[in-house]
Amino acid sequence: MFTGIIEAIGIVREVRPQQDNLIFSIQSPISHELKPDQSVAHNGACLTVTSVDHSLHEVVAVAETLQKTNLGALKPGNEINLERSLTLQKFIDGHLVQGHVDTTGKCIRITKKNGSTEFRIQFPEKFASLIIEKGSIALNGISLTVFDVTKTEFSIAVIPYTFDHTTMHSLKQGDSVNLEFDLVGKYVNREKEINKERRSGNKKIE
Repeated sequence: MFTGIIEAIGIVREVRPQQDNLIFSIQSPISHELKPDQSVAHNGACLTVTSVDHSLHEVVAVAETLQKTNLGALKPGNEINLERSLTLQKFIDGHLVQGHVDTTGKCIRITKKNGSTEFRIQFPEKFASLIIEKGSIALNGISLTVFDVTKTEFSIAVIPYTFDHTTMHSLKQGDSVNLEFDLVGKYVNREKEINKERRSGNKKIE
């Protein structure tokens, strides 16, 4: 479990194929503090640290993760958001994030404002019921508040600190972003689906 508050920006130093998987070697200010088997969110995707060597650590992304996230597009030199898992002693300054990316969206517009930067994000319509006006979303692992929500788009406003201390400063129009929708919203939506199934007389509920 995570909070969506980014601890550090890592740099991808190497990407190696391993059958259907990809092994990422990441250099970061927190890599030397990590240990094998530790869970760390990489652009919002929870991955297990497999090895640590001073300022470098390695993680493996399996085919399922590569299919649902933007990790497969990472190249050496790219930046990546990092957050270690939540502890009972840690403030939840963002919102509860599982590190299970639901889908990817696309940045379709970037607008500089007086004191912030607005990003317009497009996402698949089938997830429309999971996002609400002024609700929370994890975008590349960053806890953000959405507004101007439609069935296929939403906006976020990023303050200068977040812009400078996450990968938002390198996000470009047309880039893919990882999206994890609010956990509570997903449970509420699932309950609605179950009730609908019950009313229709379909007893098969998974």
